[in-house]
Amino acid sequence: ITSRVFLWWHHFFLLWTTIDGQTRYSIPEELKQGSVVGNIAKDLGLVVSELHRRKLRLTSEAGKQYFSVDLGKGELVVTDRIDREEMCGQKPSCLLPLELVIDNPLQLHRVEIEIQDTNDNSPSFLTKEKVVKIAELVNPGARFPLESAQDPDHPCVFCVIVFVLGL
Repeated sequence: ITSRVFLWWHHFFLLWTTIDGQTRYSIPEELKQGSVVGNIAKDLGLVVSELHRRKLRLTSEAGKQYFSVDLGKGELVVTDRIDREEMCGQKPSCLLPLELVIDNPLQLHRVEIEIQDTNDNSPSFLTKEKVVKIAELVNPGARFPLESAQDPDHPCVFCVIVFVLGL
């Protein structure tokens, strides 16, 4: 058993030395296909001319490949439309983890892409029209609560829309 434990620790430390630190980029959702996120080769200290020979690969935990690496320039590029609400729902933070694998010698780089929300959804109400009856004697500035609107870009648990009577 001691040789197995030694072998396990040996492989663990060998793998540990191949994993470099984490790099993070932040982009708005809905970027056009072909948009450059950053120069990943430069940011990770890689030689661009060696990327093809070292068989650089990019993998994603999302199951769908939203990014690729331009091996001629070392740039991380958007390959598919990213809808933050579809990917992360109402979570306050939306991170897409990627892993960059490079051979000869083996290197693993963890990359996170933070998807920032853009206001691309309009609020909607359950009913199309709301009739508000206001007495003639109500003072200006009186407030009348209306039904809440739903907005996927700005979730609000206790939102109240108020109609304020003016002159």
